[in-house]
Amino acid sequence: MTGDGREHGSVLAPALDVEVVGMTKRFGALIALDDVSLRVAAGSFHALLGENGAGKSTLVKCLIGYYPPDAGQIVVARREREIRSPHDAHALGIGMVYQHFTLVPSMTVAENLVMARDDVPAVVRWRQERERLAAFMATVPFKLDLERPAWRLAAGEKQKVEIVKQLYLRRRFMILDEPTSVLTPAEADEVLGMLRAMTHGHQVTVLMITHKFREVLAFADTVSVLRRGTLAGEGRTADLTPAMLAEMMVGTRQIPQARTGRAIRAGAAVEPRLVVRDLVVEDDAGRPAVNGLALAVRPGEILGIAGVSGNGQRELVEAIIGQRRPASGEIRVDGKPYRATRNEIRYHRVLSLPEEPLRNACVPGLSVAENMALRSFDRAPLASGPWLRRGSMRDQAERRIAEFKVQTQGPDAPISTLSGGNVQRAVLARELSEAVSVLIAANPVFGLDFAAVAEIHDRVVAARNAGAAVLLVSEDLDELLELSDRLAVIFGGRIVHETPAASADIAVIGPCMAGHHAAGAAA
Repeated sequence: MTGDGREHGSVLAPALDVEVVGMTKRFGALIALDDVSLRVAAGSFHALLGENGAGKSTLVKCLIGYYPPDAGQIVVARREREIRSPHDAHALGIGMVYQHFTLVPSMTVAENLVMARDDVPAVVRWRQERERLAAFMATVPFKLDLERPAWRLAAGEKQKVEIVKQLYLRRRFMILDEPTSVLTPAEADEVLGMLRAMTHGHQVTVLMITHKFREVLAFADTVSVLRRGTLAGEGRTADLTPAMLAEMMVGTRQIPQARTGRAIRAGAAVEPRLVVRDLVVEDDAGRPAVNGLALAVRPGEILGIAGVSGNGQRELVEAIIGQRRPASGEIRVDGKPYRATRNEIRYHRVLSLPEEPLRNACVPGLSVAENMALRSFDRAPLASGPWLRRGSMRDQAERRIAEFKVQTQGPDAPISTLSGGNVQRAVLARELSEAVSVLIAANPVFGLDFAAVAEIHDRVVAARNAGAAVLLVSEDLDELLELSDRLAVIFGGRIVHETPAASADIAVIGPCMAGHHAAGAAA
C-alpha cells in the first residue's frame, strides 16, 4: 500500500505542479544558487539547461531533499512544503531518474520494481505482486518483460525500467538527470517521446536536466536556463532557437582581459608541439564521439576547447592521456607518434589534470604520498632497484604539500579524505613539480571555491609561461576566455570554429556551440 492507502500499481495519480521561490544555496564562499525562482506546471515537460557549475544539480538536489536550501521555498501542488530528505520528497510524489542506472543486475525487472518500495513486506507474495505489476504495466506506454534479468537488458530498456520504477512508486513529478547520455538517438527519441505523451496526458510532470539542444527543442514544452547560479532566461521552446538558448547559457558578456604577467610565446613560426589529426574516438556505447577531429597546440600557448557538454570533450581528453584507445587518426607530440604509454608520457613529459581527479587521476585507497609518487615511484630517489623507499616518498610528499598548499592531515592520509580542491592541488603537485612539455587540463576547477580556482588557474598559466603547450577543455566559457590564447569550439566531435581569444566574439561562439557553425567553421 502507498502512504495514501492505495496499492502500488493502481491507476496513476494526476501530475504535480512544483515551484521554487527565491531559492539560495551556499557552500562556504561559493553561492551555488542565488535567489532562483521557477515553476514547472503540472503535466508539462520542462528542460533545465546551463553550463557546468551553473547550479542545475544543486537545484534538483534541494528539490529531492539532499541539500537544505539556505533561503527560499518549495511549493508542491500550490502548498509550501519542507523537504528535508529524499523520503520527504518521495512522500510528496517527487522522484529522480539518475544518469547512471540503479538496477540490481541479478534481479528481474519485477524484482527490481517491488524491492524499490519503501514498504516491502518481510514475506513477498510474488504471485499477487506479479498480478499487480501486470495490471500496472497496462497503464504505461513502456513494454517490458517483467521476468527478464536486468543484466540482460539493453541500455534503452534499462532506462525504461528506471522510469517505470518511478511511476510504479507513484512519483508524479519526475526529475531526469541527463536521461539519454547512454542511449542511442533512436532509443532517446523513443523514451522521451513516450514521456512527453505521458506529460500531455497529465499522468506525470517531467523536469529534465540535459545539455542536448536538439532534445530540448524536440520534446520539452518549456525551458529554464541557469548561469552562474542565477536564472538567465526561460520560455516556451516553440519560441526559442538553439542560438537563443546558447546566448542564455553563455550570455553577451564582455570578453575578459588576458591574465596579467603572461608572456605569449606562441607565433606563426613556432612548430606545434601537440598535433591531433583525423581523430576518431568511440564512446562507451561504441558510437563515434570524436569524429575526424584536428587540432594543434604550440609551445607557450593555451588552446581552449569550448562546447556544450557531450560533444566529445571527455573522449578526446581520455584518448590523449591514454585512458581510451582511438579508433583511428593520429596524435603526435614533437613530431613523433604518441600513444600515451607510460614510457612515452615520461619521455615527452605529457602530463594531465583530468576531470574528477579523485576518480580519474588518483587511487582513492592510497595515501597522499603514494598518489603523489604515481609518476615516479619506479625511479630514484623513490626506488632502489625493485624496492620502494618509503622515507623518500614521504619526504617528497611533504615538500609538495608545502609548495602547493595541500590541506591534509599528513602525507600518510588517504587521498580520499581530502576536499575536492585539495585533491586537485595534490594532483597538480604531482603533475607540475617536474618540467612539463604538454599539459592536458579538463574542467580543472569544477566545484572548487574561489581561492582554489585562482590558485589552480595561476598554476596552469605558469606552466604555459614556462613553455608548455596547454590544452584546456572546459564547460565554463569565462574560464576559457580568461586563460586561453586561442579558442576552439567543439560540436559533434569536431572543431567547428577557431579564433584568437583576444578577438573572440560571443555572438559567433554561442551559435557554434549550438551547431550553427557554417559561417564560423575552423579553417
